Amino acid sequence: MSSKLEFFDFAAWTQFIPESEIRRLLRYDVPYYFAGGKPGAIPVDVFAKILIELGTEQLEKIKKGPEGKQEVIDEYNYGPTAGLRSFRETLAKYLREKDGIPLSKEDGWKEIVITTGSQQAIYTILDTLIDPGDAILTPAPVYLGFVTPAEKLGAKVICIPTDLNGIIPEYVEEALQAVEKSDEIKKTPEILYVIADSDNPKGTTLPTKRRKQLFDIAETWNLLIIEDAAYREIQFKNEKLPAIKSFDKENQRVAYLRTTSKEAAPFRVGYSVMPDALREQVIKDKGYLDLCTPSLIQKILNIYYANYLEKTLPEITKIYEKRCKAMCNAIDETFPEGERTNPTGGFFVWWQSKKMFDAKKFLEEVALPNQILYVPGHSFYPIRGYAYNPDTKRIEKSSPNINTMRLGFSYRDEKIIETGIKKLGKLLTEKLK
Repeated sequence: MSSKLEFFDFAAWTQFIPESEIRRLLRYDVPYYFAGGKPGAIPVDVFAKILIELGTEQLEKIKKGPEGKQEVIDEYNYGPTAGLRSFRETLAKYLREKDGIPLSKEDGWKEIVITTGSQQAIYTILDTLIDPGDAILTPAPVYLGFVTPAEKLGAKVICIPTDLNGIIPEYVEEALQAVEKSDEIKKTPEILYVIADSDNPKGTTLPTKRRKQLFDIAETWNLLIIEDAAYREIQFKNEKLPAIKSFDKENQRVAYLRTTSKEAAPFRVGYSVMPDALREQVIKDKGYLDLCTPSLIQKILNIYYANYLEKTLPEITKIYEKRCKAMCNAIDETFPEGERTNPTGGFFVWWQSKKMFDAKKFLEEVALPNQILYVPGHSFYPIRGYAYNPDTKRIEKSSPNINTMRLGFSYRDEKIIETGIKKLGKLLTEKLK
C-alpha cells in the first residue's frame, strides 16, 4: 500500500471560491501593466535613509554592551498583537489631527489596531462577526478583497447600485426594507462596506452628503459601517472630505480601516480604529493568524509617519495625478463608445463599454498577446450573491457586468500609460466596431 495521500478532504469553500483574479494576474510581466494596484511612486530614497539611521542607531546600542544588545534584540523580536505603543501613538495623533477622528490625546493610541495589511483587518472583522447565512451590504461593483472573504465565511452579499458618485444611500435604505420581504435573505444585514475616497474598483468618491446619509442609515438600522480608507491620502484635491468615521463620536458605528500600502509603500501594515468590543475580538483573532505584525517594520514606519510623510506625500500624489490624467486622456482619445469614471484620487479608472462584450475573454485572446494587462470587471461582483433592483424594489440574484474593466494607473509612468492605453483603445475599437 502506498504511504502517499491520494486525496485531501478540502474545506467546502475551496470548491467555489476561485483564485483571486488580481493575484493571478500579478504573475504576468508585461510592459503595459494596468492590473493590480501596485504603488509606483515609492519614496525609496527616504526609506533607504531611515534604514541607515535605524541601523546606525542599533550599532551604537550594541557597542554599549550586553544591555544595549538586548535592547536591539527586543526591537527584532515578537511584539504586542495590537502593535507597538510608539507607532500607535504616532498614528493616533495623525488620525486625530488630519482626519478629525475622535481619539483622546492621553490614551487614544489604545484604540489603534495594527494589522498585517488592512486586508487582515477586513478578514478579522468578518471572521469575528459573520456566521453562515448572515447578510451584508456592499456597493456594486465592490473590492474583491472584501466580497470574496465574506462569501468564503458564508455571508449573503447584497449589492447596492452605484453611480459616478459612489454608492446610492437611498438604495441602501430601500434594500434594507426589501430584505424584510425577501424569501432568500433570512437575516437583516448588520454590515455595510464602503470605500468613501476613490474607491476600488471604480475610483469614485462619495460626496459629504452621502457620507452623512450612510452614517444616519447605520444609526437607524443598527449597522456597522466598515469604512475602507485605503486611498484616503492619495487625493488630488487640496481639501479632504470628512471621513464617515468622523461622525462616529461615540466610536460605536464605524470600523475605520487605513493602510500604509498606498501612502507609504507596500510594507503590509494596516492601522484601524473600531468599536471597543469589536476591537478586542479582532485582536484575539489576529493573534491566531500571525501572533503579531513584525516589530521592525513598525519601527521603520513610525519614523516615516512621524518625520517624513507630510513632506513626501504631496510629491507622491502629484505623480499619481499626472498618471491618472494621462490614462483618462488616452481613453477619451481612443476607446470606443462607453463611460469611464473621473477619479479625483486613488489608483483606478473604471470603464464600461456601451456595446456588450466579454472583457475577460478579450483580455485572454487579444490584450495579453499584445502585452496589455487589466482586470476584467466581472471580478468585482459576488460569486453567488444578491443585488437590490431599484426598478422592482426587490432583492434578486446578482450578475456581473462583463463589459467592464478596471484600469490601474499607479504603476507605470505617463509615457507607458499613454502608449499602452492608446494601443488598448485601438484593439477595443476594432473588436467593437
